[in-house]
Amino acid sequence: MQITFLGTSSGVPTLTRNVSAMVLKPPQRSDLWLFDCGEGTQHQFIRSKLKLSQIKKIFITHMHGDHVYGLPGLLSSIGLAGSSSGIELYGPAPLKNFIDACLYNSSSRLAYSLKFHRVENSAFQKEILFEDSDLEVKVAPLKHRIPSFAYRVNQKARPGKFNIDKAKSEKIAPGPIYAALQRGEEVRLEDGRIFSGKEFCGPPRAGISMVYCTDTVYTESAVELSREADLLIHEATYSFQETEMAYQRGHSTSSMAAQIAAKANVNQLILTHLSPRYTPGNETSPNDLLNEAKAIFPNTQLAKDFLQIDIKKRCNSS
Repeated sequence: MQITFLGTSSGVPTLTRNVSAMVLKPPQRSDLWLFDCGEGTQHQFIRSKLKLSQIKKIFITHMHGDHVYGLPGLLSSIGLAGSSSGIELYGPAPLKNFIDACLYNSSSRLAYSLKFHRVENSAFQKEILFEDSDLEVKVAPLKHRIPSFAYRVNQKARPGKFNIDKAKSEKIAPGPIYAALQRGEEVRLEDGRIFSGKEFCGPPRAGISMVYCTDTVYTESAVELSREADLLIHEATYSFQETEMAYQRGHSTSSMAAQIAAKANVNQLILTHLSPRYTPGNETSPNDLLNEAKAIFPNTQLAKDFLQIDIKKRCNSS
């Protein structure tokens, strides 16, 4: 599971940071999942090695402009390229009206389908938002000035390590049968023998998990959603000394993000959505926010545009 940051600033872009956007590449797939789409996100795609045509799902946290203003242009560009078979969008209730109005009033017609999924019911009733054979997505309400939601992507448990030596000792020929056994299936050989994949696989291996959490002040719902996650991506709009402003504006300090990471016992924390006021040369820099967080949760990293990370399992997981 790989993530790429395309925008890590809050509110407005800076010379080095665009506004919010992050891309997830699920394991063993060519699909891309986009989380938030601030203004200029399609330009960030062009500057990266990612392809717009591979976007299959888009998850929007809330309807503030620095998280959605790039979406109409991005969807239109994908349509002009004629390379999409359809995109599913997940977000708050106003998302559909926003996109429909933008497309209608700009006389834009897409050559592919859009399917909208409102997230409110899944968030408040703690239901799974999306699920297939390998992945599931959960969503939780946050605490912001307007309805805002965090997302968690879980890779389901995978079969245990396949014992090739045992398969060879049973004189099972390599090939598709090995793959079926590794998936835990029961197979019948041409000589009539029947084997269960469970006989050849070790204990199931836990999948990878990632949480994307922005915009919000400290809230227990973020802690609950993030428990034992391999990676928590959390906003850190303000420094600790501006805690009062953070509460007034519905945002987190770097310390709040670290407290959530520590309480949820995540493996790694990455700070994003930094205020433009924290630029090199100012009294407080992004590194100061990083150090504030690391004092509470040492395994913390600072996001930057085009940072790409392969999410790792914690060391004591297998």
